[in-house]
This record gives sequence, structure tokens and C-alpha cells, in this order.
Amino acid sequence: MAYFEHEGCNLHYEEYGHGTPLLLVHGLGSSTLDWEMQIPVLAARYRVIVPDVRGHGRSDKPRERYSIAGFSADLIALMEHLNLGPTHYVGLSMGGIIGFQLAVDQPQRLKSLCIVNSQPQVKMQKPSDYWWLAKRWCMARLLNMETIGKALGRMLFPKPDQADLRQKIAERWAKNDKHAYLASFDALVGWGVQERLSRITCPTLVISADHDYTPVSAKEDYVKLLPDARLVVIADSRHATPLDQPERFNQTLLEFLTAVDTTTQDH
Repeated sequence: MAYFEHEGCNLHYEEYGHGTPLLLVHGLGSSTLDWEMQIPVLAARYRVIVPDVRGHGRSDKPRERYSIAGFSADLIALMEHLNLGPTHYVGLSMGGIIGFQLAVDQPQRLKSLCIVNSQPQVKMQKPSDYWWLAKRWCMARLLNMETIGKALGRMLFPKPDQADLRQKIAERWAKNDKHAYLASFDALVGWGVQERLSRITCPTLVISADHDYTPVSAKEDYVKLLPDARLVVIADSRHATPLDQPERFNQTLLEFLTAVDTTTQDH
């Protein structure tokens, strides 16, 4: 367990293993615990760095406006704090959004990018987008974190044999600081870097669950805008793929990372 300071905020991160650095960045309202099924497997080959985003987990939760650019700046500060060279980046949901921001702003910092169940913009384009957002916005403001956690658990892990995962998510969600959660949620709305995707030159893997919130077709559309990207769809999975399909996820990610490392060694 380690901390570093950036712009007056103490940020928590964990480190495991040795080798090429690999950054794992969690989703909205979550923490380093998103990656519990990945860390042991990845740390056998990589120097795995797992931060808590500002406002989340064990990091400080300053009462201020948050922004995706600000979250990205925190991660860049962490990379500098640890003297990391080019780094593999894996981001789930909001972690993927932060990854897109970092990759378009400072592409030279990333050795590869893996985006999991995420997108390069959160823009309201269709009436259904507004409805989805209004629903989420009201839910976040009117319900307590515990109630949201239970609803989320049922949505993410609907199967009878996933009771443990449902329970886990409900307990973790209840620990969220509501103010920080809402500030992070607000940071997502209206954000986008889709028009700058051509700046991302590193190899990119987009992983999509077949039952994610946004359809696979939406990922197919933006993958075409990335210079060196491919899409892998994971069957029988929802938004929390690293938790509901850990073996498939880990295998897919390791194959990608190994291919990137082999290619860069050959050059």
C-alpha cells in the first residue's frame, strides 16, 4: 500500500511483480478491487501498478469538481513519481475513458492500450441517451450508495450462481463517498476525445462484453477510427467482464500484451 501526492491530493496505489510496467485503472464508484482476479496472473510477468482514482477507494476525496483530464493528470503524475517508461494501460469503463484521454494527450507514454467496456465519448446524441443519463443521474442523487450497489449487483451479476459477486459489489458500493461519486459521474457527462483518436499510435485492444451497456456495434464503429486496434467480444459477460469472465479476460489480455512485447523486442 503506497501513496503519492498530486495537487494537494493523496492518491493511493498498489504495486506487484516486476518487469514492464502495467497500469490497471478501475471504473466509476469502484477501486483497485476491480482487478482482484487479474493481479496474481499479471504480476507473474509484469510490474503491475493499480491506483485508486481521485475520489475513489483509499485515495483522498476532495470536495471539488472532477474532470477526466484531471484524472489523467493524476495518473501521469503517478507514472512520473515511479519513473515509468512506456507503460501498458488497461482501463475498465471510466478507467478506459481516462485511458483514452491519456493516450490522445501523451501517446508517447503508452506501450499499449486496452479498453474494456468503454468508449471515447459520453455525448448525448439520441433521445435514448438523454433518457439513460436522466435515469442514472436521478438514481445517483436520490438513492443511497447501498441501494445503488444492490441494484447494480443484480444488473451486473444476474445469475443464481453469482450471489457472491452480487454481495461483493453491494458491500463495496456502500463504502463510496456520495459527493465524490457524483462529482466523478458529472465529469463523464459531455466528455469526448473521439475526434482525436488518430493520435493513439500504440497497439490497442478493445474488449467488449456481449451484454455490455453499450452495444458491440458502438465499439466496432470507434475501433475503425483507431490506427492500430482490434476488438474482441467476450461471450456471456456483462459490464464487469474482469470479474464475471476472469479466465477468458486474462487469457485475451495476456495474448495481446505478449504480442506487443514480442513485436517491440523485434524492432
